Amino acid sequence: MALDIRTFGDPVLKTRAALVETFDESLVRLTQDMLTTMRDSDGVGLAANQVGRLKRVLVASVEDEDYVIINPILTGMSGATERAPEGCLSIPGIQVEVERATSVTVSGMDASGEPLQKEASDILARVLQHEVDHLDGVLILDRTDRASRRAAMREWREHLLAQQS
Repeated sequence: MALDIRTFGDPVLKTRAALVETFDESLVRLTQDMLTTMRDSDGVGLAANQVGRLKRVLVASVEDEDYVIINPILTGMSGATERAPEGCLSIPGIQVEVERATSVTVSGMDASGEPLQKEASDILARVLQHEVDHLDGVLILDRTDRASRRAAMREWREHLLAQQS
């Protein structure tokens, strides 16, 4: 079942998500619903707080492979970084330049509570960093320069006004 995506201005997006302690059918259902929501929205990643759940759960889908990581921790990052445009399902229609590590290691658990570790590079590394940021209450607007943030906020206001017309 598709879930409602929270948009910029909703306080849940700026709130740090809590560790998942219970691994049960409701967690599996949440991850399935998040994957459906992400796909229906043409996204490549989604964090639980984007759908109003303050749990450290992320899903991603890159190059036809799905990823579900519970309680993710960035345990390693390359020294190399790349600045590239990023969008966000919670700030539709807005893209800003964000600098990210080009490769990362993420540790966490799968939906059944089994430990996992994922080495990621390129787009998957970017997506995982973006979603972990969400779980920490950090948005792409927090990761860009002041001028880009101001321009994005102008675009966002115009987007909201256009929706009201």
